[in-house]
Amino acid sequence: MALFNRNKTSDTAEMSFVDHLEALRGHLFRSVLAIVIGGIIVAVYNDFFVRNVLMGPTHGNFPTYAWLCKVGHALGMGDTLCMKIMDVKMQSTSVSGQFSMYFTVLVIGGIIIAFPYIFWEFWRFIRPALTKKELSRTRGVIFWVSLLFFSGVFFGYFVIAPYTVNFFANFQLDENIQNQWTIESYIDTLIPLILGTGLAFQLPLVMFFLSKIGLVTPSFLRSVRKYAIVIILIVAGIITPPDVISQIIVTMPLILLYEVSIWLSARVVKEKAKAEALEWS
Repeated sequence: MALFNRNKTSDTAEMSFVDHLEALRGHLFRSVLAIVIGGIIVAVYNDFFVRNVLMGPTHGNFPTYAWLCKVGHALGMGDTLCMKIMDVKMQSTSVSGQFSMYFTVLVIGGIIIAFPYIFWEFWRFIRPALTKKELSRTRGVIFWVSLLFFSGVFFGYFVIAPYTVNFFANFQLDENIQNQWTIESYIDTLIPLILGTGLAFQLPLVMFFLSKIGLVTPSFLRSVRKYAIVIILIVAGIITPPDVISQIIVTMPLILLYEVSIWLSARVVKEKAKAEALEWS
């Protein structure tokens, strides 16, 4: 029994279940290979990625700190957006701690670098199941998915991560208690923030495709807007420190992405109505 049609030489060309699994294995293998290549790039430039990228938010000269301070002064907010220069001490409490974290950095760095190719392999796998009309409506999907992902990653890295790191670095219950983080806890905090934001920025495209298949309509998205804003506020509260300014900075882009999702959904519905009108005429 065929799972879907292959749009290569004929619309009727079919793949068996075994062929389908074989194709999936090939896509997964090439995706893993791309991650390995990305990891090798990180390994070659290890000093730069560790000192300037991974540990960047812990440095007082991280560009976000100076930029936000300038924005605060320009808006007449004084030093409200300025962050206190921190003194973060890192330590490794296990024999193989730094060694295992090194490979974690290679894998995560490889995934981020290879993301466009990984999604391209995923797209190659599902593309044969789409009709020619559907394919024509999804042109540029790899570009837009990659753009939104990297936009989310950059936002998470340059906005959420420094706010989180700075807040917890300067938070003290008592002046006699020093913040000495383990490298494991630092990375375990940073990675979900950055990758999670990259995935969260996919919201407009998710809503776009849900609208394409009729599961979501702009009227529905408008009717649940207030609930969506509450959920966004909760998410922002979870991924940011308990700081009002940082929560606002995270909330605003997510609300904007939701509004963009409504606009895209409305556009899809309008195109569908136009196509149906042409069919009846």
